[in-house]
Amino acid sequence: MRLAAIATVCALGLAACGSSDEGGGSARVPPFLEGGVPAFQAQLKKIRGRPVVVNKWASWCGPCRAEFPHLRSQALKRRGEVAFLGVNSNDNEASARDFLAENPVPFRRFTDPDSKIAAEMNAGQAFPATAFYGKSGRLEYVRQGEYSTEAKLAEDIDRYAR
Repeated sequence: MRLAAIATVCALGLAACGSSDEGGGSARVPPFLEGGVPAFQAQLKKIRGRPVVVNKWASWCGPCRAEFPHLRSQALKRRGEVAFLGVNSNDNEASARDFLAENPVPFRRFTDPDSKIAAEMNAGQAFPATAFYGKSGRLEYVRQGEYSTEAKLAEDIDRYAR
């Protein structure tokens, strides 16, 4: 029982900190990546060769909040196989940081106050939205709306992030 509790604390600590290759590394919330669409495109180019899942979210979005645990879990399970990125769109940075402090994810995030990155990934107006890029860097699919189960998210990762 005690060993299980220690393992849980360690796993939560790792999830909160992220990994050095995916933007984590300290208990505080790492800074958002800035630079708009050019920086987003450069990041996709940098990780080309691995499939990529990009999730557009906002702290004020209830469905975004509901699906965050699924994204965190899949990012941890698929570390090294699939890259994950977040795009915080139409939100203020202080609220987004507070949300991430409570709901850490082990991947890098962009700030997108004007929704230009969201438009670049064909994410439109829906919150949340999740884009899947193949190893070649080509956009394969965009899902508008929440993943209500981790299983459905995993199914779409297997189908589109190849």
